[in-house]
Amino acid sequence: MTRPSRLARYGFAANGASAADLLGPSGLRLWDDEAQEPVDTPSAELIHALSRAADPNLALRQLHRVAEAVARTAARPVDADPAARPVDADPAARPVDADDPGRVAAGTMLAELCRDVGLRRRLVAVLGASSALGDHLVANPDEWRMLATGKSGLPPSAEGHLELPDSMGDGPPTVPDLRRAYRIALLRIVAADLTGGRGLEPTMAALSRLADETLAAAYAIAVAGLPATAAEPRLAVVAMGKCGGNELNYVSDVDVIFVAGGDEDLAAGTTVAARIIEICGQVAWQVDAALRPEGSRGPLVRTLASHQAYYRRWARTWEFQALLKARPAAGDLTLALEWLDDLAPLVWNAAERPEAVADVRDMRRKIIDNVPPDRVDREIKRGPGGLRDIEFAVQLLQLVHGRIDETLRDAGTLPALRALVNGGYVGRQDGETLLRGYRFLRSVEHRLQLQNLRRTHIVPADPQALRWLVAALGYTAMPGRDAVEAFRSDWVSHAAQVRRLHVKLLYRPLLEAVARVPVEVLRMTPESAGRRLEILGFADTAAALRHLQALTGGVTRTAAIQRTLLPMLLQEFADAPEPDRGLLNYRHVSDKLGSTPWYLRLLRDGGPVAQRLARVLSLSKYAADLLTRDPEALRLLAEDTELQPRSRSTLIEGFAAAAARHPADPVKAITAVRALRRRELFRLACADILSRADSLAPAQPVDVEAIGIALSDVTDATLAAALQIARAVHPGPDGLQFAVIGMGRLGGYEMSYPSDADVLFVFAAPPGVADSAASAAAHAIAEEMRRLLGAPAHDPPLGVDADLRPEGRQGPLVRSLNAYQQYYARWSRVWEAQAMLRARYVCGDPDLGRRFEELADGVRYPGGGLSREQIVEIRRIKARVERERLPRGADPHTHTKLGRGGLTDVEWAVQVLQLRHAYALPGLRLTQTLEALTAEREAGLVDRVDAAAMAAGWLLAARVRNALTLVRGRPTDQLPAHGPELAGAVQLLDGGDPGAFVDRYLRVTRRSRAAMERVLES
Repeated sequence: MTRPSRLARYGFAANGASAADLLGPSGLRLWDDEAQEPVDTPSAELIHALSRAADPNLALRQLHRVAEAVARTAARPVDADPAARPVDADPAARPVDADDPGRVAAGTMLAELCRDVGLRRRLVAVLGASSALGDHLVANPDEWRMLATGKSGLPPSAEGHLELPDSMGDGPPTVPDLRRAYRIALLRIVAADLTGGRGLEPTMAALSRLADETLAAAYAIAVAGLPATAAEPRLAVVAMGKCGGNELNYVSDVDVIFVAGGDEDLAAGTTVAARIIEICGQVAWQVDAALRPEGSRGPLVRTLASHQAYYRRWARTWEFQALLKARPAAGDLTLALEWLDDLAPLVWNAAERPEAVADVRDMRRKIIDNVPPDRVDREIKRGPGGLRDIEFAVQLLQLVHGRIDETLRDAGTLPALRALVNGGYVGRQDGETLLRGYRFLRSVEHRLQLQNLRRTHIVPADPQALRWLVAALGYTAMPGRDAVEAFRSDWVSHAAQVRRLHVKLLYRPLLEAVARVPVEVLRMTPESAGRRLEILGFADTAAALRHLQALTGGVTRTAAIQRTLLPMLLQEFADAPEPDRGLLNYRHVSDKLGSTPWYLRLLRDGGPVAQRLARVLSLSKYAADLLTRDPEALRLLAEDTELQPRSRSTLIEGFAAAAARHPADPVKAITAVRALRRRELFRLACADILSRADSLAPAQPVDVEAIGIALSDVTDATLAAALQIARAVHPGPDGLQFAVIGMGRLGGYEMSYPSDADVLFVFAAPPGVADSAASAAAHAIAEEMRRLLGAPAHDPPLGVDADLRPEGRQGPLVRSLNAYQQYYARWSRVWEAQAMLRARYVCGDPDLGRRFEELADGVRYPGGGLSREQIVEIRRIKARVERERLPRGADPHTHTKLGRGGLTDVEWAVQVLQLRHAYALPGLRLTQTLEALTAEREAGLVDRVDAAAMAAGWLLAARVRNALTLVRGRPTDQLPAHGPELAGAVQLLDGGDPGAFVDRYLRVTRRSRAAMERVLES
């Protein structure tokens, strides 16, 4: 067996021959060439430790180089010039004898590695993960001892403290001493990070602490270097960015702002600041002061007053966002705290600027746009799903909610995120997902930077470099799972989740709504709350305060979320004519849903849900009543697709399936059907209420015609399911055909919220069954349908009105098709032909329904049209309707149904033309009013101006009628002349002044009335 193959067991297969040389007699003397095994047990343990490094070959080469450097240092004469010492000589360039003191020193180091298990783990981990730190140890061969286990058995301190020489006394260190102390502290932090299992946050805190102490030491050196005649200035060094947030990474510029106490400190302060930047660049990293006012174009040092003036007048949103990370780091810490206290009110009011939320979002987009396209998918910091996504989401939430919640005012991303979760501003699961994503991405960033101690945020594309990164992160190959693929899977998963939550949080409409609420409103005391509620228009402030206390009292997470939501909701309620009703309805919904885990989470995280709910509850008693009966329906407000009417076929199938789940219990079956109907009514009511709500409107708003069709489809599905249940209760004789025919607004697909279902019931007896027996069975079915749908329940009842049947209420409820045919052939009057214009099949036996529609065609489209006597009769009936059916006390000018120019006027005009001409013009054979009016205009039967006037009158009356029902919660056809109901209806429709709206209504319906009269008189 060859030498490389035996060493393959230890992970050195990629360069086996070289590994054997480095481990063998001419190298570290840990490997027996002849026996092809470690020379002894301690050597085996050291080789095994090397094999477990992130890069075993790198760890071995680095260890060999360090041992060679130790040997050279020990072999060099004491008075040799240290500057002449080689830093990185070839291992074979200087052979040493066995008795060479250098060899003895190297052997001593290896023996110590074998003895001190902790030292071995730490040193090997560093050498296998960082070629840069390996170079440092080669250049400073005594510093490996800095990783040795202490006498107490504990590892060396890795908290980021500088250990400067005691010989300095009270004076500042020298730059070389500071550099060495920094490297030793960094070495220990890296070793603890790689082996201690202490996690990301202690590592970031230690690096930030090391930066603070380095800045403080550089400050001392810089002050000591001032001319003897210069007094020490009052100068504060304020940490910003990652250092300010105590989340510094291994290689990063340290962002700072320099603050001078006064004008007298500027000259010396600028000298000290410049020297600090120079020293830190020589020792550790670059100091970046570009976050100061005016950036690199502005003065390096400003006074406290100058900072205050700049931030008050000129600062942009991103500059206040940057100040979230500010904290004292070095210099005059009292001055730094004074600076922070001075600017804090400006920072925590920045979110109230009109452009603040949009500015933060725009800045994040610009950062992504500036990432080179060939790197955007490998950027773990600036790219989509990267660290910046988390940081921007957290910081925007801090700016908005931290105005009153001081627990959110933490400079660190992770502590701030935890505070946001604890305060209820971010969901627990979302918060945990972001925490895991942040830890993963920062860990990747740390390992990338550690290898060469260079600033980088790009996952390598090179396969070998990627394998090293994966190994450094602790991924290992397992049966059926490649380590690289496992890393990629985790990375893609974290990035996708981070991006999703970034969009969810950063673009949450609630943020803009809360940001618009003044901070004094958010901080309301009971006394100021009462005054505020009066200003907002609440009539009963005492009751409103009781509702607020019930919703926000206590220290629970639910109360905390309510305290976040309510200031915004109160503003929304105040925009409605009756704010008290909106708050009361919200209290009812919250009482029913407050204990459910999803309710407040949906309001907080569910896009526009909270604002949509506020509009629905404050403007519509009808929708609020539906919601309190079915609180789960609130979820419909979260998605625009849920605010679209469902298709007729989908409704019929769904309602039928609900009824079928209870085949033996008609009560449970109809309860399930009516619950579905209630849910659909709420869906349509919300779509209607929100369709003219600007930014809250669904992507596809609905108009009054779409609402009429959708309500008719819901009624069709309800009747079909009720018929299914009724026939299960009363099956009747085999072969009995039964159908429901829609009439009136149901037949015309023009139902409104309060509309009953106008129907006719028709049956056909099976062969061999007497008409009397079939009629009795059909009658039982029809009565059962009416009973099921009219029974008292929590949902709005559906009245089944069959008064348009032959002989009205005096006639039988159900007739056979032959009976209908005989009646219409012999007794039908012109008003019944007019009623039949809207007849259509709804449910039941399709063939019977088709035959009834054929029968209806002969009645509603009479050959030759109407006679003169029939036209006179229609005019007489119309006059009688206006005279007798208009409710007592109703204003005929503003009654939407029977008033002048309203629904009935337009419908009669359209129907008269259908009765007169549809026999000869098949295009007029339509059940919908506006469709038929359009066909009549295109046929030249109606003047275009008159058609437009009637269409406008009908549409406006229909919209007003629906709006009034939504506002009041019960049917009404009368447009009020004033009051909150008028204001609410106007706000639902077009907004604006209620008086002006009434004037417009009168103007539109007056034109509609005139057009109708011209049609009837033609």
